[in-house]
Amino acid sequence: MIQAFSGTEGIMLFDQGGIELVLLDIMLPGKNGDQVLKAIREQSQIPVIMLTALSDKKLISQYLLDGANDYIVKPFDLDEVFARVTVQLRQSVEKQPIQQEKTENLPQNLKNIQFDAESFEIKNSQETIRLAKKEYLILQTLLKHPKKIFTKEELYELVWDESYLPGDNTLNTHLSNLRKKLNQLDPNQEYIETIWGVGVRLKGDKQ
Repeated sequence: MIQAFSGTEGIMLFDQGGIELVLLDIMLPGKNGDQVLKAIREQSQIPVIMLTALSDKKLISQYLLDGANDYIVKPFDLDEVFARVTVQLRQSVEKQPIQQEKTENLPQNLKNIQFDAESFEIKNSQETIRLAKKEYLILQTLLKHPKKIFTKEELYELVWDESYLPGDNTLNTHLSNLRKKLNQLDPNQEYIETIWGVGVRLKGDKQ
């Protein structure tokens, strides 16, 4: 989390990159909230949640029309903030485009682990482990899009090619088994990262 104490500082920090969501107070010293929102929308569509002590519905509506994704009226409850942030991050992930990539163009190494698409095997210099087909397809999907965070629903539907049913634990079981096998070959590296409340993504460095 990065905190700015003025609108001008906020724009400067945003321009440095790496920001996935902005909680933006309307009343800021320097550049105010609508100026910061405009600067963000000129270069990005990341989620922006406005924070306001004002109850002017017309003003709030205008911020939403100008590109804000949501708003929270102060004083606010932290659980509400967390819930709204989680929803916006999840929706942002679901909107990320997935570009198709040929299997032969995928990397053959993932840090300290090598893998073989034909045999569904992963190995290090001393040991070889065979993956179940779905485990390998999960790994392959993450490798195709190494920077993307997949919701569990999205990952399930890509790998199983069928609709995800809420409460279905199939994907969690396969992810757990895949993590154990990767950890067996490289116990000091986390390869699949869970972004709490959002989804999972590849964490290991490609080589």
